[in-house]
Amino acid sequence: MAILANKNTYIVVQGITGREGAFHTKLMLEYGSKIIAGVSPGKSGQQIHGVPVYDSIEEALKNHSEINTSIIFVPARYASDAVYEAIDGGLKLIVVITEGIPVHETLKFVNYAKSRGVHIVGPNCPGIITPGQCKIGILPVKAFKPGRVGIVSRSGTLTYEIAEALTRRGVGQSTVLGIGGDPITGLNFIEVVDMFEADKDTDIIVVIGEIGGDMEERLAKHIVDRQIRKPIVAYIAGRTAPPGKRMGHAGAIISMGTGSAESKIKALREAGVKVAETPKQVAELVAEYI
Repeated sequence: MAILANKNTYIVVQGITGREGAFHTKLMLEYGSKIIAGVSPGKSGQQIHGVPVYDSIEEALKNHSEINTSIIFVPARYASDAVYEAIDGGLKLIVVITEGIPVHETLKFVNYAKSRGVHIVGPNCPGIITPGQCKIGILPVKAFKPGRVGIVSRSGTLTYEIAEALTRRGVGQSTVLGIGGDPITGLNFIEVVDMFEADKDTDIIVVIGEIGGDMEERLAKHIVDRQIRKPIVAYIAGRTAPPGKRMGHAGAIISMGTGSAESKIKALREAGVKVAETPKQVAELVAEYI
């Protein structure tokens, strides 16, 4: 079954005529993702890798009513408008690759999406892949293989590294999702873990966190309160980061005594989660459940 993305996901690429949009459209098509339209204002009538381009989501939907998902490669200045256009078009999954969107804009469109029952992945994320079925994003496909481990991550690079370590052990993945490293994201750890908990094709859950914010601590409390039954293995990046120092992501900053690796690791372990000391150890801990 997988979560969010599968062989019945029909995709429109917003910003398809840009360099990144065109490049990754080709890679997603090669993987077998069903990209059936692109949107780029003023470029209607063009084709990118055989995909027809339209001026708006409305125009694309008039020609391809089966579209249910958007991936956004629109520059930060215009990305929020693209998100609202996709939400108002009735699409139920929106993957926002764009980085550099102002936090207050993200907060507004995330709240608007929730009020409309729309899932947003990102912004500033690598996207989502259900191996063997569909890729919506910029993830390197060689790292993944079909299987029964669900992965949710705040870090793009660690997502690939840990998935590849699992794959080398012969352990495949059900769905792999990068929620993004910004202070405000669409989907969060709690929501995705609940999806994996309900997914009959996911047996084990991997959570890849990092310093900053309290998303991991809130997840730990939720695991106990909700009595999550599936085994969870976690890794927290940024153990050596000094307080007040941003490490990579805009959301990865420790301040006011919160958001440290130590506090996250402690909370997760108290919730019964196995926490790896290194990214490599994640695959070893997962193997203990197989």
